Amino acid sequence: MTSFHSSLLLAGLLALGVPAAPAYAQSARTFVSSGGNDSNDCSRFSPCRTFQVAHDKTFDQGEVSVLDTGGYGALTITKSISIVSEVGEASILVSGGATGITINAGPAAYVNLRGITIQGIGFGSSDGLVFQSGFALTMENCVVRNHTHHGITFTPPNAGTYNLAISNTLVADNGGIGIFVLPKGSSGSFIVRAALSRVESYHNSNTGLWVDGSNTATNTIRVTAADSVFANNLTFGVAAEGFFETDVALVRSVVANNGTGLVAGFTATLSIGQSAVTGNTKTWDRQGSAVIQSFGDNYIVNNADGDPALPTIPKK
Repeated sequence: MTSFHSSLLLAGLLALGVPAAPAYAQSARTFVSSGGNDSNDCSRFSPCRTFQVAHDKTFDQGEVSVLDTGGYGALTITKSISIVSEVGEASILVSGGATGITINAGPAAYVNLRGITIQGIGFGSSDGLVFQSGFALTMENCVVRNHTHHGITFTPPNAGTYNLAISNTLVADNGGIGIFVLPKGSSGSFIVRAALSRVESYHNSNTGLWVDGSNTATNTIRVTAADSVFANNLTFGVAAEGFFETDVALVRSVVANNGTGLVAGFTATLSIGQSAVTGNTKTWDRQGSAVIQSFGDNYIVNNADGDPALPTIPKK
């Protein structure tokens, strides 16, 4: 009898256009724990085990909170969301051709990551984080290290406006580029605005920070790094290349012990002020019609090529 009445109730709801309840309800705030279970509802007292399941059970613009130290698995983000850890290491281990975090969200999506460690474990080709679509990505107090490919890749393929902010974050020991800003697309206009603050990019096999605007039809790319360190990278410390408006500015930062400290190519502009460029095999290199310029208040010392002076920005 109960089954019969339940069937009548469901049929009545459908006839009235009322949807049946989903397999699980979404919440504005969900939780993960090393002792959680993905069959749970991800509430505070019934947490899930992985970031992906918690993400899927969280409303757009909601938040996933980490309850304790643990590994929470790779994640694909498809909506506006915050994933936050304030209680210890919330880690993602990556290997075998995988990516730790992939962001493939809508054009108005804001993604916020705080306190997350994305760690490569040394076999197969792995990337730490790849941003493909969304409006804005903010990273704070994160670690991205030991990936066999790139650490952080910001590579939207479609024309639009994109924003990147990274602060208090370590990007180190990766087999490719530490932070790679690479919008690419054959048509349309790209606007990319990035701000790095207290970012440390160490020991990457290629480049600490590479901004590449050479793969788009038209673009405006403006990247500023303040109070940051780009050191011990095998190829370049900081590189900027591109056409149209590709501008990179370093302020109160250190570029040390790299293959070449500063590089600019095509028509890009790389500006530097109140910073130290030291211990590099080559101080700087300019190619094509690119510009490298100094505000005249930097410390250029102990580079192996004899510390050639940077061109000074003319005073207006």
